[in-house]
Amino acid sequence: MSVSSANGFIAEGRLSVSQPSDFLKTTPEAMSTDIGKSTSNGSENPVISEEQQEKINEVRRLVGTFPEKLSTFSSDASISRYLRAQNWNVKKATKLLKETLKWRLEYKPEAIKWEEVAREAETGKMYRSNYADKHGRSVIVMRPSRQNSKSIPEQMRYLVYCMENAILNLPEKQEEMVWLIDFNGFNLSSISLKQARETAYVLDVYYPDRLGLAIIYNSPKFFEPFWKVVKYFLEPKTTNKVKFVYSDDPSTMKIIEEEFEVDKLESAFGGKDNVDFDINKYAERMREDDKRMQCLCERGNIACEALHQP
Repeated sequence: MSVSSANGFIAEGRLSVSQPSDFLKTTPEAMSTDIGKSTSNGSENPVISEEQQEKINEVRRLVGTFPEKLSTFSSDASISRYLRAQNWNVKKATKLLKETLKWRLEYKPEAIKWEEVAREAETGKMYRSNYADKHGRSVIVMRPSRQNSKSIPEQMRYLVYCMENAILNLPEKQEEMVWLIDFNGFNLSSISLKQARETAYVLDVYYPDRLGLAIIYNSPKFFEPFWKVVKYFLEPKTTNKVKFVYSDDPSTMKIIEEEFEVDKLESAFGGKDNVDFDINKYAERMREDDKRMQCLCERGNIACEALHQP
């Protein structure tokens, strides 16, 4: 992904996305989703080769001086994520990293508090689950049919909050998270191309290589044309992590079985946990996590997004 258009991302303290023109250049064939094939193995911090280390060092040199509070982004693990996302292209990875540093200084995603986004969370349209997958990866549950807001900036602010919270709760050396997207109750009125485009942009530009797996569960037929459009806004590497799973298709349900402990998984995704989303209990968890985030940031004056580096 090119980040040649860096202006207009921040507006009134909220996220405003200006889409680069070459975001749409990838062919549909290159972005095909391997439905039912093996998922991400949740590998933790892959071994870096000598050639890759040279590219990491080059990106670090090209970026120059890192802001003190964002110094963790100069680590090998952090830079390698940007390089992996760009197929180890030094020039593209450097642009991406510079844009992220600029955005984080202005947007301050680690400083967002629960009270600022609680309204967006009320219906349970998106939240971090209280269980991880078999690799220890944080799980973000999404239910598009429960959308309760028309404000794209506020929706994106809540998305960023959830991303930061998921990363905060990753185990040591684990960099990836999982998205579980439940399409129960989804209808045509739930579709928002602008929201999908901006979500894709936030994921690919500001959180590259953070998504390990995204499961689209029981999507209706009318979602297929929408998905073909959405794929244009995603990097091929991200698209390949998206898997379609159907409760009446045992071959795709194997993905669920491979990645999750059924006893912990919500029944909406074929698990045995029948407890529904409780906004009050979730709010308690988030307030406690806000305290942890603040404590960690104040203690080290660092960007908490990169806490889980080796």
